[in-house]
Amino acid sequence: MISIDTFGPHLFPRDPHGKLLKVSHGQGIYLYDDTGRRFMDGGMGAGAACLGHAHPRLSATLARQAEKVAFAHTSLFVSEPLLELSEQLVSRFEPGARVYFVSGGSEGIETALKIARSYQLAAGRPARTQVAARSISYHGATLGALSATGLRKRRAPYEPLLLPVLRAVTSYCYRCPLGLAQPSCDIACAADVESLISANREDLAAVLIEPVIGASAPGVVSPPGYLPRIAAACEKEGVLLIADEVLCGMGRTGRFLAVEHDGVIPDIVVLSKALGAGHMPLGAVLVRQRIYQAICSTAPGHLVHGFTYSGSPLAAALGLEVLRIIDEEGLVRAAGNLGRRLLDRLGPLKRYRMVGEIRGRGLLIGVEFVADAASRACFPPDGEITRRVFEACLAEGLIVYPCTGTVDGTNGDQILIAPPFIISTEEIDDLAARLDRAIGVVDRSLN
Repeated sequence: MISIDTFGPHLFPRDPHGKLLKVSHGQGIYLYDDTGRRFMDGGMGAGAACLGHAHPRLSATLARQAEKVAFAHTSLFVSEPLLELSEQLVSRFEPGARVYFVSGGSEGIETALKIARSYQLAAGRPARTQVAARSISYHGATLGALSATGLRKRRAPYEPLLLPVLRAVTSYCYRCPLGLAQPSCDIACAADVESLISANREDLAAVLIEPVIGASAPGVVSPPGYLPRIAAACEKEGVLLIADEVLCGMGRTGRFLAVEHDGVIPDIVVLSKALGAGHMPLGAVLVRQRIYQAICSTAPGHLVHGFTYSGSPLAAALGLEVLRIIDEEGLVRAAGNLGRRLLDRLGPLKRYRMVGEIRGRGLLIGVEFVADAASRACFPPDGEITRRVFEACLAEGLIVYPCTGTVDGTNGDQILIAPPFIISTEEIDDLAARLDRAIGVVDRSLN
């Protein structure tokens, strides 16, 4: 990798002390740097490029739409692509639902929180101002989304600016926060959320949950029965359930919405990343009909909210084509099948002493590293295990998504693997082999 200063002193990078590659182009599941090196995209964009890079149909769609109209502000205009995309998304959620479009996941979470507040006002419950989220979670970088985020490493510099949020424990069986184990635990983590909802029924507007966890504990799936219990508790107390499917939605888990695995219909679902397929910033907030109707029926009769690029014709046309490709090529089912194959191929990683758990659903998989498999003790942060694995993967021509501080805000080393849906079975095997070699290099370097 090369220093940011090598190609210009004016860019404000994410990490001023880090190093960057200079991308040249992408093709399929691969990215190329300016020296010609090829890297398999195993999820560095947290799974945004679900159809790979430079997809010819998406490029053509953007060109065609740009020739018609690229932008028309939604305070005055609606476009045919926007109406069609709304219809297609609702058909995958619930009849009569509505869709509020945004440019990304953080905007989507902010929108969902405002919708929840607007609904409670419409329902005659103005005291309901609180949001509940889980202790290990990541919901976005803007201040409202970051307030909901539980991952302390992301929150720490901005704590004085953040809103108060109620916290429930996370359903993280490998590191159960309650010190219990399945099946004797009786899903006590669900009981914790139920208790929080009951105790704060007068103040609580919404509960925000990732059905499959992304950056804060990649690949963690709640035990069977967990989400239905949360949904039932929310419904009982008039609290809205918001599903953050920014990363796990759009088919990545083998169902279009990850909540489908649990038979749950949230009040609000937030989608992004794969909706724009890495070709365009795009997100969508799906809202059940009763929520929309309640907001419309009371003053001011609409959501006091909006973003400049919400629902641009260009982004909408792109999202519509993404859905067509996913449907025509059967990529939701493929993601489920390929994910099972990848988990199987990653199984041998357990022979390395530093590999604690391999988990996930569909093409959203996490690998957690530990200093001791028996105690599940974390590596000390100064060991920089995740960075070393990440760089070993780069040496193998593989890009993964690094996640640190995931256990308590300081400790915790994990990687997220979220390749494009178009990856082949042969490429799945190749990805697993590259990751195996990279982890082997780091494992052998340990004392």
